[in-house]
Amino acid sequence: MAEDRLLAEVRRRLAHGTARGEPVADVERAVREAGAALGAEDIAALAARVGSATRGAGPLQRLLDEPGVSDVLVDGTGRVWADRGSGLEERPVDLGGADQIRALAVRLAAAGGSRLDDAAPLVDARLPDGTRLHAVLPPIAVDGPLLSLRVLRRSAYPLDALVRSGSVAPVVAATLVGLVRNRANVLVSGATGTGKTTLLAALLALVPPDERVVCLEESGELDPDHPHVVRLVARRPNVEGVGEVDLARLVREALRMRPDRIVLGECRGAEVREVLAALSTGHEGSWATLHATAAQDVPARLEAMAALAGMSREAVVAQAGAALDAVVHLRRDAGRRRVAQIGRVLREGAALRVEEVVAVGADGTVRTAPGWEGFVRRWGGDPAASGPDGARSA
Repeated sequence: MAEDRLLAEVRRRLAHGTARGEPVADVERAVREAGAALGAEDIAALAARVGSATRGAGPLQRLLDEPGVSDVLVDGTGRVWADRGSGLEERPVDLGGADQIRALAVRLAAAGGSRLDDAAPLVDARLPDGTRLHAVLPPIAVDGPLLSLRVLRRSAYPLDALVRSGSVAPVVAATLVGLVRNRANVLVSGATGTGKTTLLAALLALVPPDERVVCLEESGELDPDHPHVVRLVARRPNVEGVGEVDLARLVREALRMRPDRIVLGECRGAEVREVLAALSTGHEGSWATLHATAAQDVPARLEAMAALAGMSREAVVAQAGAALDAVVHLRRDAGRRRVAQIGRVLREGAALRVEEVVAVGADGTVRTAPGWEGFVRRWGGDPAASGPDGARSA
């Protein structure tokens, strides 16, 4: 308890203006002012706790800092869960009662420039370090405040590392390289947490270095290893409800920035109109991600999103059929993320269809369809790797 009182006193002194320099120096000064005597190691540890309590996510910060953690969740009963790549695990973290969890959620929302209170009980914000925050307060959250934190990991995985890990079958990797080099327009689909952003960053690193890549996102997650990347991030309205810059606006702005390739981190709404318009007017080699349950479901998702922008089904079919070449679909099985399908986009009369050309099973078995050889001849890869309707182990 004495340590907790010292922490509270140091936080109070920092809040009243003693913080002027480096965090450890600020804490050391505040400790001296509080009349306590601590060694250098204790000062550093206290500085870390003060930083977490005042600028970070409090008791959750140590989980967010763990290597491999992608998500940290707090349920309505105060239990804490973390995902390190193999599914959710309950972690022993004491957040206090519902009032303390609510106060943490409100503070994090404010750090992200958003409002969270009884009048605005839901928030979706981006914290200063890039972490994505979603929080819900009672009475919307029946059992108590809910927190969902998605960690931003800037460490990029090259494509060969994804192949070694089993996320990408070698046959599929060769085709993905061909799609990049031959400037196909591609959608990467999958559920949340399937690795869409990780795969996309790996593929963008293969873009020739003399090309300009403009990345547009709601959260700045894409950080490809490429010498000429321009990154734009959407901005939500502030607490007064003004200042919003949405993805549709960013797409329009990107067209004025002399892009060689336009990359949309996640297409989820009316911005699909601008994306399809851009891709159907000569911007080849562009990529976007979206949520879908299978490659074959992508046309329906496009139609649903385009409806939000007032586009007719006929307009979606015409523009998507002209703009899109392929769909790469990812799945997550028992914690393992993998490329599960590649399909080609076909326009058949008044309908849009994605035809699967290669599929990868959970056991690594690669199965090709009759359209595989033609797809590979057009975009690259090894058509002899597996014949039509053939199968082999990856």
